[in-house]
Amino acid sequence: MTEIKDKRFVTVDDVETQVFPWGTLQWLSEPRVTGTDNMTSGIVTLNLGKGHDRHNHEGCEEILYVLEGEGDQTIETDDNVEKRIVKKGDLIYIPASAYHSTINTGTKPMVIFAVYQYAGPEAFLRGLPECVIEPPKK
Repeated sequence: MTEIKDKRFVTVDDVETQVFPWGTLQWLSEPRVTGTDNMTSGIVTLNLGKGHDRHNHEGCEEILYVLEGEGDQTIETDDNVEKRIVKKGDLIYIPASAYHSTINTGTKPMVIFAVYQYAGPEAFLRGLPECVIEPPKK
């Protein structure tokens, strides 16, 4: 992707799509798009029966807002494990460093708006061998 740094208004057609076996990511705000060092955000689409297995983001809080679909959300803090069914309209707050997972259990793709406290997770994901990059549509 050619950097379009300092963009103030962004659509999904403006940014690359990271394609994985479990779904896609479109980072609407990240250092290469808006120039941010904070609050990286984007649209996550989880395919049927797929999702993000247990993982964490060291030192980084995360917010997930479910735009479409439903799934199982797990959040682990200290010795506490919370698991809930989440659906359209639900917001999930994930504390810094907490292990968590999101699995689409619905009948259609699960679409989530994800916000990270700091930049970094998007670059890590882009570097994974299973990540295929589709260029912006614009």
